[in-house]
Amino acid sequence: MNKAKVIAVAGPTASGKTSLAVELALRLDGEIISCDSMQVYKEMDIGTAKVSAEEARGVPHHLTSIISCGESFSCSDYVSLAENAADDIISRNKTPIFCGGTGLYLDSVLKGTRLSDAGIDREYRAALMKKSPDELYAQLLSVDPEAAGKIHRNNVRRVIRALEIYHVTGKTKTVWDRESRENGDKYDATVIGLDYHDREILYRRIDKRVDIMMDRGLLDEVKRLDTPCFRASTASQAIGYKELLSYIDGVCTLSEAVEEIKKSSRAYAKRQLTWFRRNPEINWIYPDKCPEGQDNFEFIVNSAINIININ
Repeated sequence: MNKAKVIAVAGPTASGKTSLAVELALRLDGEIISCDSMQVYKEMDIGTAKVSAEEARGVPHHLTSIISCGESFSCSDYVSLAENAADDIISRNKTPIFCGGTGLYLDSVLKGTRLSDAGIDREYRAALMKKSPDELYAQLLSVDPEAAGKIHRNNVRRVIRALEIYHVTGKTKTVWDRESRENGDKYDATVIGLDYHDREILYRRIDKRVDIMMDRGLLDEVKRLDTPCFRASTASQAIGYKELLSYIDGVCTLSEAVEEIKKSSRAYAKRQLTWFRRNPEINWIYPDKCPEGQDNFEFIVNSAINIININ
């Protein structure tokens, strides 16, 4: 059976993914599906770099601003919603274009991971949350050592989810992952990655983006969000928000908070690249290798179009 063709634009923060995805959507009659774990929140616009109406240029965007900050949202939730969005776009003879830097989300939807089928046991989860991180990790080691080897012991949410999968289904997360791979990819995906050979160029782009966010009112956005409910949420730990909450609390100066945002963003970009580099199917484009005298953005777009046509 022929698989539906989809495109994905991946890469580190501030690498230019949104601009490329929008241009590809305009040229290929596509619609964009966000692949960003923080853009799902309705109230977080500036700090998550959501596309503006001007930047979108009329291209429909899916899976942004779909839940409130206090609501829970998992990778399984994302896969289900993303597949629905992609199938709807395909049914209208348009091209789904995934765009974002959350590698886990992208891999999960393109590889057909179906952990959402594993179910949820809220009482069991609540009981686990009463245990210490070390106790939880030891429990996971005993039932699924392979999964434990891939999850940091302090990542309590993922440890609990792995234990919950085993409790509900009798199969370990490792088995679920293997069976998902055996079922094959759902889509015929062409994945394009953006990166820079000169890392300092990427870091300067990150610093500039942070400055622009501050000019656009990121501090005011954080102040509006600053409630006990928000502070207790996962969303409050997003880069840009947690640092400015520290400023609001008097822990640091505003300039120190901004520098910390830039530092955290650069570190995040490194982690993103580490994740994406493990995927041999990504076709990389390096904007800083644009031939002299050629328009940089046109070089990026033409390179992407050539990759799509070849694939």
